[in-house]
Amino acid sequence: MRSTPKKTNGQFLRTLASSGLTLLLGFSLLSESLAANPKLKSLEIAQQTETTRQQASRTAAEQLFNEGLQLYEQGAPESLLEAIVKWEQALPLWRAIADKEWEAVTLLAIGKVYSALGEKQKALSYYNQSLPLFRAVGHKAGEAVTLNNIGKVYSDLGEKQKALSYYKQALPLTRAVGYKAGEAATLSNIGKVYSDLGDQQKALSYYKQALPLYRAIGDRSGQATTLNNIGKVYSDLGEKQKALSYYNQALSLRKAVGDKAGEAITLNNIGTVYSDWGDKQKALSYYNQALPLRKAVGDKAGEAITLNTIGTVYSDWGDKQKALSYYNQALPLTKAAEDRAIEAGTFNGIGAVYSNLGEQQKALSYFNQALPLFRSVGDKSGEACTFHNIGAVYSDLGEKQKAIYYYNQSLPLKRAVGDKAGEATSLNNIGTVYSDWGDKQKALSYYNQALPLSRAVGDKQGEAVTLVNIGVAYSALGEKQKALSYYNQALPLFRSVGDKAGEANTLNNIGAVYFDWEEKQKALSYYNQSLPLRKAVGDKAGEAVTFYNIAYLERSRGNLKIALARVEKSIKILEELRTKVVNPQLRTSYFASVQVYYQFYIDLLMELHQKAPNLGYDIKAYHASETSRARSLLELLTEANADIRTGVDGNLLQKERSLQQQIVAREKKRVELIAKNLNPERVKQLEGERAALLSQLNRVETQIRLASPAYAALKMPQPLTLSQVQQQVLDDETVLLQYSLGEKRSYLWLVTSKGMSTYQLPPRAEIEKLAQAFYSLLQDPNFRFPTRGGLEPIPSARSIEPARQLSQILLAPVAAKLNKKRILVVADGALQYIPFAALPLPQ
Repeated sequence: MRSTPKKTNGQFLRTLASSGLTLLLGFSLLSESLAANPKLKSLEIAQQTETTRQQASRTAAEQLFNEGLQLYEQGAPESLLEAIVKWEQALPLWRAIADKEWEAVTLLAIGKVYSALGEKQKALSYYNQSLPLFRAVGHKAGEAVTLNNIGKVYSDLGEKQKALSYYKQALPLTRAVGYKAGEAATLSNIGKVYSDLGDQQKALSYYKQALPLYRAIGDRSGQATTLNNIGKVYSDLGEKQKALSYYNQALSLRKAVGDKAGEAITLNNIGTVYSDWGDKQKALSYYNQALPLRKAVGDKAGEAITLNTIGTVYSDWGDKQKALSYYNQALPLTKAAEDRAIEAGTFNGIGAVYSNLGEQQKALSYFNQALPLFRSVGDKSGEACTFHNIGAVYSDLGEKQKAIYYYNQSLPLKRAVGDKAGEATSLNNIGTVYSDWGDKQKALSYYNQALPLSRAVGDKQGEAVTLVNIGVAYSALGEKQKALSYYNQALPLFRSVGDKAGEANTLNNIGAVYFDWEEKQKALSYYNQSLPLRKAVGDKAGEAVTFYNIAYLERSRGNLKIALARVEKSIKILEELRTKVVNPQLRTSYFASVQVYYQFYIDLLMELHQKAPNLGYDIKAYHASETSRARSLLELLTEANADIRTGVDGNLLQKERSLQQQIVAREKKRVELIAKNLNPERVKQLEGERAALLSQLNRVETQIRLASPAYAALKMPQPLTLSQVQQQVLDDETVLLQYSLGEKRSYLWLVTSKGMSTYQLPPRAEIEKLAQAFYSLLQDPNFRFPTRGGLEPIPSARSIEPARQLSQILLAPVAAKLNKKRILVVADGALQYIPFAALPLPQ
């Protein structure tokens, strides 16, 4: 975190008060008294020519201003608001005696308070009233201060180019009046904008122009802040040793001038350098030195920042619960300080922890709380980060289209604020969505845009992530040697920044390459290095992946029972993760995204059944097949029968009803326009509005579930066991056919009230190709099946060939057992679109 060279509010205002000119002209970096200005000094002297009435107005205005100043010095939000009231009362009195200079100062003071309270547009309104008044009276110093304050507002709103324009107007004014402190502060402000825009070299140039000016006027506080900011630039450039050197110079000065608030900031920054180096323990020691200083000076916002950084260390160590503890300590402090940006950042941190724990629904809840807070303070960088985080959650849940929507919301914001590291991250994740969709070349194009950006800003972690992603793409394209080369570049980078999760993922991927090369022992070695790291950081989803990979490897070596133990651990983790997704739609998406695990599990059990038919592996396989499909439907039915809205806040329920009504109204209008073939642009607009409203409704329904006592009390049912199906569903005249489609082979279970038989079928691709052809045949309105009576048109024998072939695969193996029986069918994949009653009997 950067700091800004300034006197504390108390020091600054007391200096002004002692001269009788409480002008409140300090902006974030320029907070010097203008008492030395002869023109202002004259304001202390009552002008003999004024009438008694004018003198009374002046006295009243000065009293109101000073009362406002005393309230301002208290620093509490309510005191600041009361200060505004006093100054607003003073304004008409200054105007009555035509004192434009004091009117300008008062407007500037009000603007400064509104800016501090986060009401940036109101602040701008007052600054823009103040500026022409300073110009009218030829007050260049006041004009420079106002321009700087306007620049600061635009910078806070993320409009960096506008900010730069105002700072550059202020700079020559400070030089014209020989105001070195103001010049130094303005140079520092310009440097910070360039730093925020990612142009660290330009930032460095301006900071280095400011530093000798601060030294020349003996402003050790300004020197310390500038040294701190130079250190931050070097840190962003990846030159951590240089950063540390500047931070240590800043620290000495801050201690010398007793600037505990600044000292805490620099200690925090030093901690971040050590954290980036992977030395989390040393980082923690600096954060723990900063924390009591923040408390001592009553800097609640700063205290929250330090608690958040400590939370991040524990999160990186894998101690997610301790991380949550620190984030949750920070949260009430951000509210007390009324710092919405830091509050939003804390929500983001908590959301990231829950996401890493696989609790994606909770993560979404926190990210959605962060988003409006960032927007309210105009923090485009924070808004971009939150959009990105939401996209990552949807990606993890298998909602790739939603993920890419949120990533594309994030990308232009990151570019607008010059966040190259963040831009690289979004490009990376967009590339990963395309990779998941199978478009590896498009994925590579995004990764190759991301890589130079990460390197340009010295973001080693971002660079490592991109290298891994490129490796994954090349691996999928069959270029294993290239993939390994990228993984081996990424591994030391992850280790250098202490990113255990990234290290674990890379080790897992290297293991996969060696497995593809049939170097199975080497592959197993890398998987086994990955697994404890996954556990250490609480990466449950990653742990499931590695267990699955080990299971796959052990099966290929013929170690079927070891493979079974590993894949069952993987399945157990997935079952645990899915229960933490509250929203049914997202739960279904997530479950669909992990079906490959269940297919492998079923196939492995059936292979074990072939080797040991009497050990019940076929029954376990049947249960796995049932679990992989029936669970979501059962949960939806259970929820539908429970009044989950009982006991939920009425405002939330009203919001749900309102959204439902808005969706219905838009849909009705859309259908009307389509029916009359009118206004296609409005139709498109309505579709966009409907999609946005549906997204809001989805979030509200999730909130209702989370708040519902009835939902919390629900006990979700398990699918029926084989014996329960035989006893409760089947009778002597009914059989159950249950299909499971797999990549290499598929399976059919025929279940009767007395027993079960299993059959191996062709791979999914072969069956689904015939199923799709048969489905297309059924869509033809002229199609009729051949009939014995010849009463219907009879198609050629070739036209029903897909039906015959499909019947031969699906029904022929069990045809002898179907005679005169009622048939229940549990289909899978594309078979769910097929009316089995329409299939001809085999032969």
